Amino acid sequence: GLEERSAVRLLLAPMEGLTHPAFRALMAERGGIGVVCTEFVRITRAPVSLKLLRRHVGKPAGMPLSVQVMGNDLDNMAEATELVTAAGADVVDINLGCPAPKAVRKGVGSALLRDRALLGRLVTVMRERTHLPLSAKIRAGFDDASAVVDIARTVQDAGADFITVHPRRRTDFYRGVADWRIIERLQRALTIPVVGNGDAWYAADALRMRAETGCVAVMVGRPALRNPWIFLQIEALQGAGEPLRTSGRDLVAHLDELARRCGEAFSERGVLGQLKEALVYLGRAVPPGELREGVRAILREATVEAVLEASARRIGSLDAAQLDLAAEGGALESSGRVDQLRDIA
Repeated sequence: GLEERSAVRLLLAPMEGLTHPAFRALMAERGGIGVVCTEFVRITRAPVSLKLLRRHVGKPAGMPLSVQVMGNDLDNMAEATELVTAAGADVVDINLGCPAPKAVRKGVGSALLRDRALLGRLVTVMRERTHLPLSAKIRAGFDDASAVVDIARTVQDAGADFITVHPRRRTDFYRGVADWRIIERLQRALTIPVVGNGDAWYAADALRMRAETGCVAVMVGRPALRNPWIFLQIEALQGAGEPLRTSGRDLVAHLDELARRCGEAFSERGVLGQLKEALVYLGRAVPPGELREGVRAILREATVEAVLEASARRIGSLDAAQLDLAAEGGALESSGRVDQLRDIA
């Protein structure tokens, strides 16, 4: 599947606390995505919980699901791989990129990039326990990117079927600009497919990433929170018609639908948290100044109903020209990539 070259294949990235079943189903139904990924399932030294894994493996209808596991205990990661396979996953993925200090202290996520011997054993035992495609999501390195090819070859040689690279180091967190040249280096150096990830903020960026790096697929994370229609826009740019131009009314409808779906799985407080997280990203598409201050005001509301009402009032009347959500980018003066997309949190 991932080797197809006619059109760029698209994956929704795993994002902690965000790519839960309700959000995955919403994005899958909207269309344009080839694979959706779970947020990571933390595998500790405690016995692996089948109940926990099943909760994560909520599959959208007709959409392949990649289940991401994070841990470093060989026995438990092997068992988790087997359980994820039995629970109905389509791909098993290992998290080698999480930059969070807590993950690093426990020696998981991006910390494993510093221990290639353990990393190789980990992928090997996982490979032995599943017939499914096995993948790994890596960063460019822990504190420098000089060993990224060696790290990726370790993953490849241990039996992974494909690899996704977010070309920032762990020490970068999400600062600076993702170095797409690293994606190209891996594409040239490996025999398994390489998926590119990082800073495809506009639909056109995803196609540019593919053209510049030769990657076989593009994984989109935070830009899909900022623009939940980015996958449809990428699809349109590849010949499926005119890219969508979304308005404030569309943003409000997205929030309403997200609240409805989350309401079936979360408490009121949980839904409120999800809406505010969504607004932090959606707000980056709103021009600076009075309008963006309006988004900050919505974030101060205390109930789901109040957030939705304030969103309709403050955002609903914006037209497409007032939002930085054009497929090609550059719709507003505030357009830019990465951290020039100023956070409003």
